[in-house]
Amino acid sequence: MNNIRVGRISSEVLRELSSIMLLEARDETLKHITLTGCEVTNDLSYAKVYYTYMGDEDMDAVKKNLEVAEPYLRTMLASKIKDLRKMPELRFYVDESIEYGNNIERILDDIKKDDE
Repeated sequence: MNNIRVGRISSEVLRELSSIMLLEARDETLKHITLTGCEVTNDLSYAKVYYTYMGDEDMDAVKKNLEVAEPYLRTMLASKIKDLRKMPELRFYVDESIEYGNNIERILDDIKKDDE
């Protein structure tokens, strides 16, 4: 499939899924999740959705909530995006790039303090 089309579908899935989780989900944990990225496979069978969570709950509990809510989210997504014949299965992954960036920033601050 055309990479441009897959990119547009990924963007659309991310935008609609964020909206569904924020506005329509009943679970408060889902409302506090920030979706950071989405990659849809070329055959549209899977969508890797990356997220971060800045709440009090354990990340394992958050992942379990997302896995339980996946059928509901996929159904709602299918009702919002009508152009696709097949709605991809949603797979959720923790986005560790923010933690990685914070760690690098901490290291640079430590180096700066050592130089002073």
